[in-house]
Amino acid sequence: MQYRKLGRNGPTVSAIGLGCMSIGIADIYTSSVRSDDDAVALIEHALKLGITLLDTADIYGNSERQVGKALAGSKRDKVVLATKFGFTGPVGASERTVDGSASYVKKACEASLQRLGVDFIDLYYLHRVDPSVPIEETVGAMSKLVQEGKVKHVGLSEPSVATLRRAHKVHPISAVQSEYSLWTRDPEDELLPALQELGIALVAYSPLGRGFIAGRFKSIDDLALDDWRRTNPRFQGENFAKNLALVDHVKALAEERDCTPAQLALAWLLNAHDNVIPIPGTSSKQRLQENVAAIDIELDDEDLEKIEQIAPRGAVAGKRYDPSALGLTNR
Repeated sequence: MQYRKLGRNGPTVSAIGLGCMSIGIADIYTSSVRSDDDAVALIEHALKLGITLLDTADIYGNSERQVGKALAGSKRDKVVLATKFGFTGPVGASERTVDGSASYVKKACEASLQRLGVDFIDLYYLHRVDPSVPIEETVGAMSKLVQEGKVKHVGLSEPSVATLRRAHKVHPISAVQSEYSLWTRDPEDELLPALQELGIALVAYSPLGRGFIAGRFKSIDDLALDDWRRTNPRFQGENFAKNLALVDHVKALAEERDCTPAQLALAWLLNAHDNVIPIPGTSSKQRLQENVAAIDIELDDEDLEKIEQIAPRGAVAGKRYDPSALGLTNR
């Protein structure tokens, strides 16, 4: 495993982390973890592979509780534990809202600490910015949690650059979490330059295009009927076919490099940016090992240029979220 600094003032973490959304929500992904024992076994395997950054959230079903169960005892000291708050309803809820008020910050943190079974959270994110509450209030309340020893570092998920700068003045932001991959390159416009300037890490979620880039799907029927990706624009109609063709190009280049498409996509993130830490999620030990092996793939300028040619910005068909979810980003 290789390691990177989580921002200028943050802890050192594995260059690849583990996203734990599919661990706690059995009905959100086709291949989600189905039991506590399987979740614990997967996390323990991640630790054996050198992964030290575990990322969960209070809306990921049982994920916090299962992560806490896996870390009980001496294992807690081996990880940087990240979780998120802000949403007031579960994933997929029609009435889900965001609450960034100071009172809710404290309430949400206490609840997460209890579910995780820990005394403190290493990295605490605001999951989405609440447009009705000044970011100064929200981050100010998060800063108090740091003063109380309940949180070590503060992060934001999917903020606008303007909001990030305001937040950073209230309390140092160690990491920003945003979707970033060969398919979603929006952060390259304004966010990545701002993060470099401010000394903040980018924690990249869905670095494999929700599994699409990894070549896991040949048709929409490969997804269970209750898999939420069926509602994602990039998995629908003509978009699916166009994106499947794009994946074929990635697969061909991966074969030239004697690696898998997933490894090539992760290696691209790691080689192109030294302050980016991808957190692919999986329910499979085999996929977990495959993802971690991307650490050993070095890409030179020629490789990066080839990737740029086959998967240039804007090549993916469809928006990354439906309109309602997209409206929660870049706030």
